[in-house]
Amino acid sequence: MVLGGSFVFEAIGTRWQIDTAAPLEPGVRAAIAGLIEDYDALYSRFRSDSAVAALAAGGGRLELPAHGAALGRLYRRLYRLTDGSMSPLVGSVLEHQGYDAHYSFTPKGPPAPARSWDAVLDWEGPVVTASGPVTLDVGAAGKGQLVDLVGGLLTDAGHTEFLVDASGDMLHSGTTALTVGLEHPYDPARVIGTVQLRGRALCASASNRRAWGDGLHHVVDARTGTSVSTVVATWVLAADTMTADALATALFLAEPDVLAEEFAFDFVQVFSDGHARFSPTLNGALFVP
Repeated sequence: MVLGGSFVFEAIGTRWQIDTAAPLEPGVRAAIAGLIEDYDALYSRFRSDSAVAALAAGGGRLELPAHGAALGRLYRRLYRLTDGSMSPLVGSVLEHQGYDAHYSFTPKGPPAPARSWDAVLDWEGPVVTASGPVTLDVGAAGKGQLVDLVGGLLTDAGHTEFLVDASGDMLHSGTTALTVGLEHPYDPARVIGTVQLRGRALCASASNRRAWGDGLHHVVDARTGTSVSTVVATWVLAADTMTADALATALFLAEPDVLAEEFAFDFVQVFSDGHARFSPTLNGALFVP
């Protein structure tokens, strides 16, 4: 990719970099900033003025934009495939563990599971209805969807060669493949391998990225209320970033063969005992330690 410029900024608590073959027009930059702000105002459980904060306060009905329907369908499929381990209701688990709006990082008690989806939540199309207070957390797929929406803005503006990188959630468009290093889960200065990214999305999830105590990190099993200890890092290549992002989390909670029954993707998993596995069709390589 011959770059015409990079647009680098901070948003939703993370670093973004958008590289394009042709420079981004000011209007496109403004549209991207507005899109991200609107999405954050919907889904951030760290903002008291967000739409999900209203659900946490008293439940009720929330009408999302059209893209909310796709997010709900994806979560419902993965809730089923993981037997309830991956759930948008995991926000209450994270808050209980200390990953709350005040970043207290102090657990409030022994692990507690999330509530059952069917007991409290209805998500039909773009409409979410909660029968009582619920803390939604769509972070396992939401940032990926937001990257896709930004990519859609770029495409609509006539850009065909670009890379959107939201701190590791990446969407590539163009004919020239990029070689991307896979960060070592225990040493950010090293890589454990590389993959080729061309016209697809690549997302990663790692237990070391948002950890705040012994055995406490952001990838939790909604059925048990505990952080996953067997898998420490995953990478997924898929056609869109929302799917890649969600599957990177789902691979902490389900076997790849189970997910492959309904999704097309390539993956790498690293386990806490040091071994790794990857899909046979992966266009990349892992390094021998």
